[in-house]
Amino acid sequence: MSTDHTEPTPTAPAHGAPVSRRALAIGICTTVVAIAFESIAVATAMPVAARDLNGFEYYAWAFSAFVIGMLFATVVAGRLADRIGPAKPLFVGMAIFAVGLVVAGTAEHMLQLIGGRLVQGLGSGVMNTAAFVLIAHAFDARQRPRMFTYISTAWVLPAFVGPPISAWLTETLSWHWVFFAVLPLVAFGAIVSTPTLLILIRNFTPPEPAVEGSGAARPAPLWAAGVVALAAAAIQLAGQRLDLLALGLFAAGLVGLALSLPRLMPPGFLRWRPGLTAVIWVRALLPGAFFGSEAFLPLMLVEQRQVPLVVAGAMLTVGALGWTTASWLQSQSWLRTRRDRLITYGTLSVTLGIAICLVAAVLPQLWFGLVGLGWLFAGFGMGLATASTGLAVMTLTPAGEQGRNGASLNVGDALGSGLFVGLTGSIFAALHDTGNLPLTFGALLAAMIVVGLAATASSLRIGPVRNDSSAA
Repeated sequence: MSTDHTEPTPTAPAHGAPVSRRALAIGICTTVVAIAFESIAVATAMPVAARDLNGFEYYAWAFSAFVIGMLFATVVAGRLADRIGPAKPLFVGMAIFAVGLVVAGTAEHMLQLIGGRLVQGLGSGVMNTAAFVLIAHAFDARQRPRMFTYISTAWVLPAFVGPPISAWLTETLSWHWVFFAVLPLVAFGAIVSTPTLLILIRNFTPPEPAVEGSGAARPAPLWAAGVVALAAAAIQLAGQRLDLLALGLFAAGLVGLALSLPRLMPPGFLRWRPGLTAVIWVRALLPGAFFGSEAFLPLMLVEQRQVPLVVAGAMLTVGALGWTTASWLQSQSWLRTRRDRLITYGTLSVTLGIAICLVAAVLPQLWFGLVGLGWLFAGFGMGLATASTGLAVMTLTPAGEQGRNGASLNVGDALGSGLFVGLTGSIFAALHDTGNLPLTFGALLAAMIVVGLAATASSLRIGPVRNDSSAA
C-alpha cells in the first residue's frame, strides 16, 4: 500500500513573527506532566478522600468518570482541530482541566468530586488530541520522533515523584491539595506556550471542504462519541458486579460499542483493514494488555510472595525505565528500521514481558525479580510501539484529517485500556475466592498474552511505513 500522503507543512511565521517550537514543546510537555501527575496522585489520595466524604460506594466512579469525559472530549477536539486548528482547543482544554481541578479540590461531597473528575477528563481529552495535532502541524517529520520521546518522558516522570508527593500533601495538608497542586503546572504550560499558540492561530488556514466521493473521511459524529462513552461506563460498571444486572449492562455496552465505535474510527475498522486501521487496532490492544497486567502485578507480589509494597512498586518503575529508553531509541536518526516493524517489535516485547511475569505467577518458588525483568521488556515494547503508532498515524493521514485520526487513536487507547483492565478485574474477582493464587494471576496474565498476540497480528497488517527520523 502507498504511504505517500501529503505531510502537513509546519506553520510558517506570520509577518516575520518567530514560532518558538521549543516553547511549544515545553508547554505541551508541561500539560502532559500535569495530566499524568494528577492521575497518579489521585490514585494515591483517593482512599482518604472517599473516607472523608463517606463515598466508598462511589469509589470506582471517581476513575470511570474521568475516562467517560476523556472519551467524549477526544472526539469533539478532533473535529475542532481539523476545522479551526489545534491551538484554540488546547487553550480550551487547559481551562476546562483547571476548572475540574478546582471543582474536585473544593469538593465537600463525593458526587462533587466525581463531577470534578468528569470535567478533568473532558479537559484531558481535549488537550491530548490538540497536542497530537499540534505536533503534526508545527513540527516537521524529523522533529516529531523526538517530540514523542519528550512526551513519553513527561508521562513517565510523575510515576517516580507522584505517589510520594501526593502522600505528603494528603498527610501534611489535605487531599484537597493534591488537586490544587496541579494548577501551577497547567498555568506554567499555558504561559510558556501562549505566544506560539497565538501565532499558530493567526496562521491557520482551514482545509478545503471534502468533495463528495473524494475518499476523505467524514467528521466523527458527536452522538457516537456520547454513546461510546456511555457504553464504556456500562461495561466498566458490569465488571464491578457479578449478578444479572451486570449481564444486562455488559450486553448494552457491547451493543453501544458496535453501533458507535465504527463511526469514530477509519473506514474498515471492524474488518481489520490494513494500514491506518491496523495501527489503531494495535493502539487499542497493546495498552490494554500492558495496563491490564500492570494493575495486578504489585498485588501478585504482595499476596503471593509477601514482597514489601515498596519493592513491588519498584518492579513497575523498572518498566518505566524501559519505556523511556525505547522512546529515546526510536527517535535516533541512525535507527533506519521502518515504523511498522518497530511497532511489531514493540508488541512482541510487551507480550514476552507478560509471558515472563506469567512464569513467575504460576511458579511462585522462582525468584520474584523475574517480574522486574519481564516488566523491563514490557515497558521497552510500549516505548517503541506507543511513539511509533502515533508517528505512523501522522504519516498515513492527510493534512486535513489529523484531528479526526488523532482522536481515533486516543479513543482506541483509552477504550482498550479501560476494557482490558476491566477484563482482568473480572477474572480476578471470579477466581480469587478459590484461594489458588497461581491460577488466579496466571489466568489473567494468560488472557493479556492473548491480547498482546492479537496486537502483534494487527501490526503485521499495517504495511510499510517509512521512518522519517532517519531521513537525510
